Amino acid sequence: MTPTAEQARRIAVHAQLLDGRATGVLDTVRRLGFLQIDPISTVAPPQQLVLWSRLGRYDPAELDRLIWDERKLVEWRAYIWPAEELPSLRASMRLYRRGTEGWGRRGKAYVDENRAFRRYVLRELERRGPLLSREIEDDASMNREAHRWWGARKMGLMLEVLCARGEVAVVGRQGGQRVWDLAERWYPDSETLPIREAERRLEEQRFRSLGVRLQRGRLVAHPDADDSPVPARVTFLSPFDRLVHDRARAEALWGFRYRLEMYVPAAKREYGYYVLPILRADRIVGRIEPVLDRREGLLRVKGIWWEPGVKPFSLRAPLRDLAGWLGVRPETQRP
Repeated sequence: MTPTAEQARRIAVHAQLLDGRATGVLDTVRRLGFLQIDPISTVAPPQQLVLWSRLGRYDPAELDRLIWDERKLVEWRAYIWPAEELPSLRASMRLYRRGTEGWGRRGKAYVDENRAFRRYVLRELERRGPLLSREIEDDASMNREAHRWWGARKMGLMLEVLCARGEVAVVGRQGGQRVWDLAERWYPDSETLPIREAERRLEEQRFRSLGVRLQRGRLVAHPDADDSPVPARVTFLSPFDRLVHDRARAEALWGFRYRLEMYVPAAKREYGYYVLPILRADRIVGRIEPVLDRREGLLRVKGIWWEPGVKPFSLRAPLRDLAGWLGVRPETQRP
C-alpha cells in the first residue's frame, strides 16, 4: 500500500501506540519490539520516557520487575527485548560468534587474541557470579596495552563482546552499573532460529511496529496498517523514540528536521541540549526542552519552539502529567 502523506502520519502514530491505546508495559514493549537504553536522563532514561509517552503515569518499577524478576523482558546489546524474541536474538548471537561480518568479525578477532582472558572471565562468573565488572579482578592474561580498535578498555570490553556472543548476560543493575552472569544461567530456554528466518522475523516486527517505512524515497505502509483518525492527544517524545528515530523518515512524514544537539557547542545550537518533539494527534507541532531539577523538585522548561504555521497552545496538561510521573512539580509560570 502506498499511503498519502496524511494517511502515513496516522498509520505511524497508531502503529507506535501513541494514540492513547497503550494498556501496559509488557504489551507496549511487545508491540514496539524493543526499547533502546541510554544513560542520558536529562528528564528520564529513554527506555522509561518512551513508555511514558504512551502510557502516561505508569510505575517504572514495573519495567524493572518484568526484566529482573519475571524475566519476561531481557536486556541485550543496549536494548530491552521481549523474552519471546530470544530465538531470533540467539541467532544473532550465533552470528556474532562466527565473526563473519562487521562488528562480529572484530569481536571474534578480539576474543581469539585474548583466549586466556576470556576463559578467566567466564570462570570467575561461574564461580562467583553474578558480578559487577569492577568485582572481577584483573588477570595476568589481560593485555593492558591500548588495542588498535577498542582503546584501553579491557574488562568492560570483554564482557560486552561475550554478551554479544551470548556467553554472558546482563542480569541486573546496581546504581546504573550492569551486573553480569553466565547467559546459560539467566536466559529462559528457547530454540535458536536459522539466521535468515530470524532476520525475516525481526524485520517483519519492525515494519509492523513502524506502520510505514521509507523505502527508496517512497513511503510504504504495512498491510495491516490502521489509518483511522488519531485522537487529539498531546505528548512529548524521547529523542530515541522510534517515531522520530529515523530522521529521514521523520522529514518525509512531517517535514520535521530533528537533530539531537547535546554534542553541539552551546553557542552553535539551533534549539537546546536535549529537546523533545511535541506530538499532537498525528502531527509533530514543535519542540520543548524540559529539564528535571532533582534538587529543587521541579520540572523546568528552558524553551519551547513551535513548527511553522502552528498556533501556540497550552502545554500545562502534558507538563503536569510528566512532572507528576517524575514525582516533582512543574514550573507554574510556563504555559
